[in-house]
This record gives sequence, C-alpha cells and structure tokens, in this order.
Amino acid sequence: MFAGTQEQSVIGWIGTGVMGRWMCHQLLSGGHAVVVYNRTAEKTRPLLDEGAILARSPKEVAQKCDVVFTMVGFPVDVETCYFGEDGLFSGARPGMVFVDMTTTKPSLAISINEKACELGCDSLDAPVSGGDVGAREATLSIMVGGARKTFEAMRPYFSLMGRSYVLQGGPGAGQQTKMANQIAIAGTMIGVCEAMLYARKAGLDLETMVKTISKGAAGCWTLDNLAPRIIANDYQPGFFIDHFVKDLGIALEEARRMQLALPGLALVNQLYIALQGTGNGRNGTQALVLVLDRLSESDCFPE
Repeated sequence: MFAGTQEQSVIGWIGTGVMGRWMCHQLLSGGHAVVVYNRTAEKTRPLLDEGAILARSPKEVAQKCDVVFTMVGFPVDVETCYFGEDGLFSGARPGMVFVDMTTTKPSLAISINEKACELGCDSLDAPVSGGDVGAREATLSIMVGGARKTFEAMRPYFSLMGRSYVLQGGPGAGQQTKMANQIAIAGTMIGVCEAMLYARKAGLDLETMVKTISKGAAGCWTLDNLAPRIIANDYQPGFFIDHFVKDLGIALEEARRMQLALPGLALVNQLYIALQGTGNGRNGTQALVLVLDRLSESDCFPE
C-alpha cells in the first residue's frame, strides 16, 4: 500500500509557520529528503538552507513525494490544500500517505480519509500539542486517527517530532482528542492567568510563587512554559490566539452537535474573542492575562 519503505520515501511538508518550520526541521535533521511548500515562500528559507527542496504548489509536492505532512492554519486552508485545483489530491498516486497535523474539524479529517481511500492512498489525522517549545525540542504530543497499519508505518517519522504519539481510533479520532486537549488547556490557561493576577495584587514575588506552586498539585505545562512569559510581559506567540479561537470554536461546534454544555469553554472562548477585537489575535495564548487584567482594572500586566 505504501510507495516505498520508510527509508526510501521522499517526504513532503506543507506549512512552515511557528510550529511547522521546526517539525519539518526535525525530519531534515533525521536525514530525510524533504520537499517543502508554503504560501509565503520566504518562510521556507531556513529549511531550504538545511537542504529542503522548494515546490510551487501542493500538487507538485504530491507528484514528488511518497508521504506528505501538512501543518497549515484553518480548516479552509486544509480543505484547499487537499481538495483545491492545485491541491494534493490532484497530484496523488496510489500508495501515498497523507498526514494532516493541523488542528481542524473531525468531519474534515474523515472527508480527507474517504477521498484518500478512493485514490488508493492512506491518510492520518495527527494534530499535536506542545507549542513552539515542543516543536523546537521534538517533545510534541501527537494524537492520531486512522488505520493502525498506516500509523505503524508513520511511527518512525512521529518519533522524530514528538515524545508521545498514540493512535486514538479511526479517522477523525486524532482531531477529537485534540479538542479534548484544547478544552483542558482553556481551563488551565484561565486558572494560571487568574493566579498570576491574584499573586501580583497580593504583593507576592511572581517567580518565587510560580516555582513553588508548580511543584505541587497546580503543576502543569502552562505554568512551566507560559507563566514565565507573562512575568516578562512577553506575548510573542508559541501558539496564536487566532488559531486557538479557531480550535475553541470547533470544540464548541462539536459539543453542540453532541448536545453537550461546556460553560467554562464558552467563557474562555468569549474572552479570547475580546482579545482578538483589541488587535491581539497574533499574540500568544498567554495574552489572556491582558483581558482579565482589564476586567479587574488592576493594570498588573500592561501591554
């Protein structure tokens, strides 16, 4: 079913943004030949300097590669990347494997899998968690949906990008798991930001407070990785607010479909939408502290 062994395959990579660039870098560092495409070609420059080959369209990537990974922005980008006139499926050959690592709609993952099967190909939905730090350090958690045989064939690639890669179920299951992940992060994020505001208002030393509570039951990735950025008033993106709002919207849409009420998620989503409205959509998710700060009118964490 696969066009060559893992050692012989030419890898395609589409999407070289904040995370995609580093994930592709891990494959290059692992000694693989990689063909890259990004809508803004200049963003591929660091990877070209490492030996990647530039393609002019997703179709060209498919024509040159056996395995293709995608890591783009929004569901519409994924749909265009796969189903567009110059999309991946227009250049697909039987035996290819497509792995979408974008966080997108579970229904879209299923549609991609159905079309891939029609073409004699295989696909996996494999969204990730771990932010820019996890992408740079190859410590991502990869949540995979699809056939087990395809997952096993892709395992060597996943091992270069992540510390954890687990098959969650059939097509769409990776995306559903990522929704659960984002729901948990939304709750954790507001908790960490409110703790930071409380501690500063109480006159505590924030670095000491964070180091202390991170060793107990409050310990979490957000506290370890994003609280220090808040202390430094660093709102550069490890993960864009615009993309997080997209994810939370998908989770709320799926929850409505399942007739499930998630009031905490709805609240955090509205706060992030408020941040978008003040021009913070391209900041990192830790900027949630800014809207909470404004609500309390404390000016603890000025922009």
